[in-house]
Amino acid sequence: MPRSGESGVVPNRLGVHAGVWVGDWSPGSARYAIESSAEIGYDLIEIPAVDPREVDVARTVRLLDSSGIDAVVSLALGADTDINTEDAATSARGEALLGSAVDFARDIGATYVGGVTYSAMVKYTHRATAASRENSLAVLRRVARKAGESGISIGIEYVNRYESNLLNTAAQTALFIAELGAGNVVLHLDTFHANSEETNLASAVRDAGSRLGYIHASESHRGLLGTGILDFAGLFRQLAESDYRGPITFESFSGAVHPATTVGTIGIWRDPWTDPALAAREAHAFLTAQLAAATQSIDAA
Repeated sequence: MPRSGESGVVPNRLGVHAGVWVGDWSPGSARYAIESSAEIGYDLIEIPAVDPREVDVARTVRLLDSSGIDAVVSLALGADTDINTEDAATSARGEALLGSAVDFARDIGATYVGGVTYSAMVKYTHRATAASRENSLAVLRRVARKAGESGISIGIEYVNRYESNLLNTAAQTALFIAELGAGNVVLHLDTFHANSEETNLASAVRDAGSRLGYIHASESHRGLLGTGILDFAGLFRQLAESDYRGPITFESFSGAVHPATTVGTIGIWRDPWTDPALAAREAHAFLTAQLAAATQSIDAA
């Protein structure tokens, strides 16, 4: 099956979050997620970071190779691994976790580690301080340097006000990355979060500018793409006008797949779908159609 990024198909590589398929990375789950993603025609699968000492990394590599699909890695820092802090011990744990994610990405041949890499993904009860922000920048400079040694880029995914007090908009994130000053750090735009904080999705793309490097396509209710209230047509038109050529990855979660611990952590209080194959297949078709329509619109203008 031709891949999304091949000439004559669509201009971007399409990905799917492993969390659409599975709630862990056991050998059986890894095979199911990777092979199912490849069968639909996705170019890459986004794998949540795991400790490379606790999984069969070689098996993951073999599955990726045999399926002809690439991988990226993602994670979100927690309260006990926050680098947006003035507490040295907590920051050290966060830096170690980010370093481990880079190691995992290196070992499976991934060239991208993104997500909430700059603060905890929690509801803060106070504003970020100048010192906590500077600490986040300092840690990320070191992590980016380590990642660069293996040809890995770091993504900064801004999230809504209930999940970080540091970065909530593309404009804030672009400024943060400029201050960070590392050439291998890019802006990671998640449409679910942008819908909460931006004027509109198109303006978020414009604010991100050339720093935009990765997109999570996630519906307003985290369910099937095209069934919520997001202006995907406007988003993809702006992406085409901006000549964005980076990956676009479908992200959605359901309690039909995830264990109770994950359900509670990310608040899956209702299941947006029960069939992961259907969700992934429809998302691939939706993204392909949106990209094609936006490209045709630009060509006709």
